[in-house]
Amino acid sequence: MNLALYRKRQRINRLGLTLSMLAMALGLFVLLWILFVLFKNGLSALDWNLFTQSTPAPGTDGGGLLNAIVGSALMVGFTALISTPIGILAGIYLAEYGDQSRMASITRFVTDIMLSAPSIVLGLFVYALVVARLGHFSGWAGTLALSLIAVPVVVRTTENMLRLVPGSLREAAFALGAPRWKVATMVTLRAARAGVITGLLLALARISGETAPLLFTALNNQFFSVNMSGPMANLPVVIFQFAMSPYDNWVRLAWGGALLITLTVLTLNIIARVLFRDKAKA
Repeated sequence: MNLALYRKRQRINRLGLTLSMLAMALGLFVLLWILFVLFKNGLSALDWNLFTQSTPAPGTDGGGLLNAIVGSALMVGFTALISTPIGILAGIYLAEYGDQSRMASITRFVTDIMLSAPSIVLGLFVYALVVARLGHFSGWAGTLALSLIAVPVVVRTTENMLRLVPGSLREAAFALGAPRWKVATMVTLRAARAGVITGLLLALARISGETAPLLFTALNNQFFSVNMSGPMANLPVVIFQFAMSPYDNWVRLAWGGALLITLTVLTLNIIARVLFRDKAKA
């Protein structure tokens, strides 16, 4: 009876491993296929003009993505400046001060809702709150929409990383007479800095390719502009518009822009993995 049960468990185990390997192989095949097509079409669009010229007018040849690259860099950069202090401070409050408070429970609940909310809903919210009231699209509205996506990620990551810090570090600091705010910022936050930076990089990687919120907030701009108070070009929206156009050079630029975003996100994820690996070794 025991032998039969053992063989049955072996068969179930082999079946589970086989199905798992098939699922992994299928996922890797699809991923490699997507990357192959992306690199095949995107590498042909990578040239000097892509980084030095603005998006071309319909029916014209040449052009590049300079205005879209600069616009995306500005909005993502300002999003990082907004989401970093807000997310880290909120995460410190939740991990160090708000274990039993009602405000912390509400904050966690709202954070979970924002994490699961579709980005297009956040874009519509900013459109109704900012764009519709001001009467025009703007880079600041796009930055606000992206910040609403990035802040919850930073908050959750910061809280989780701070909770992984051993309590003995806090107790040692308290024993030396350090106040609670200094323990939170100079001891626990410093001990968890690699994980916090990892969360920030992952948040930036997530917002780098968001299209839906920018369609309702920053929209697009054919010309080069660093005016955040007006419509601003950005890579996700340019890719969305150019990929469906009947012009070959626009489609070519869309592939180039998609490759740029993919490489950017890949770089950010690699940096985050390296930081997390170093943290794990420590």
